[in-house]
Amino acid sequence: MTRKKVKLAFIANDSARKATFKKRKKGLMKKVSELSTLCGIDACAIVYSPYDPQPEVWPSPMGVQRVLAKFRRMPELEQSKKMVNQESFLRQRIMKAKDQLKKQRKDNREKEMTRLMFQYLSAGKIMHNISMVDLNDLAWLIDQNLKDINRRIEVLTKNAQSQPQIAAPAVTDVVAKVEDKGQGSQHGHQGFDINMDLMQKQNWFMNLMNNGGGGGNEAMPIVGDVNQQNGFWPNPFFH
Repeated sequence: MTRKKVKLAFIANDSARKATFKKRKKGLMKKVSELSTLCGIDACAIVYSPYDPQPEVWPSPMGVQRVLAKFRRMPELEQSKKMVNQESFLRQRIMKAKDQLKKQRKDNREKEMTRLMFQYLSAGKIMHNISMVDLNDLAWLIDQNLKDINRRIEVLTKNAQSQPQIAAPAVTDVVAKVEDKGQGSQHGHQGFDINMDLMQKQNWFMNLMNNGGGGGNEAMPIVGDVNQQNGFWPNPFFH
């Protein structure tokens, strides 16, 4: 059974606060002892409380004096290097929370623009009610996806050059075969149509961004399984 998380707040009830203090003080002393033994370091603990006339120390008064004397011999800069009080500790926590919030907002914005991009791709146009901020973020997101496509093209091109025996025929070769053989074979037509389809998709993306909503009459490129069957790269917009 997991331990219930304790709310870190002042305990108003006197008896409950006193019982919690004794329990936590004992655990603190035990942790200091374990830290000193496991890591081989000099450590001490001094605990003042309203319930005892004298402070409780660990490991002993002489041991505390020895650790404090060693600490005072250190340069002043080294003494305060990793020292924090409640104010500085809370400031660090706030800065960390702000960084996490900033990162979360960025992730949420990217997911929102991705959803918006899919909606516009399905409609085949950009709606007129989009704001300039959304349009700029959408343009950035599409630009990043196009860069990913270009990087994948470069990788596949290098792989094709290193393995020419399984490389797909170039568009010019297919065109030449079609011109030499008239109508050509069904396989030649298929390869030519696929390459032209890829170029049309890229032109469609560029027209979509350049027109900014004026390209409503343009049909959205059809994405099917034929690209994967013929060895072409997957489009990151349609995973």
